[in-house]
Amino acid sequence: MTTAKDIMHPGAKWVYREETLDRAAQLMRELNVGALPVSDQNERLCGIITDRDIVVKCVSKGHNPAETRCAELCEGTPRWIDADADVSQVLHEMESHQIKRIPVIENKRLVGIISEADVARNLTDDQVAEFVEHVYAR
Repeated sequence: MTTAKDIMHPGAKWVYREETLDRAAQLMRELNVGALPVSDQNERLCGIITDRDIVVKCVSKGHNPAETRCAELCEGTPRWIDADADVSQVLHEMESHQIKRIPVIENKRLVGIISEADVARNLTDDQVAEFVEHVYAR
């Protein structure tokens, strides 16, 4: 059985919800990623922030990323998957919520993240096609 832990990108990092968007952007640059899970003070997931969120929801509206907190852009119920979840559960979660990235949690700790690139690299052509159809076609 292939699990979330088998296909995830390990070493994901949190950004604290009270950090500014400019700090989140700096972390994204340092880590060479386009998204970061956002945590509360207890390292519990409260959302994900993307580079696109920073541009579209902050910069393009004339807001200052040095004065805007990550928490201000976190919307909706945060989605995550357990490290031991079967890959079919991973796909179901991503497809049903039309999300392109999902944090992987083990023992209440962030251990990685699964992106659409991880899906493409690790799954069959049929699984990737189904993923694309459900996430992008709607």
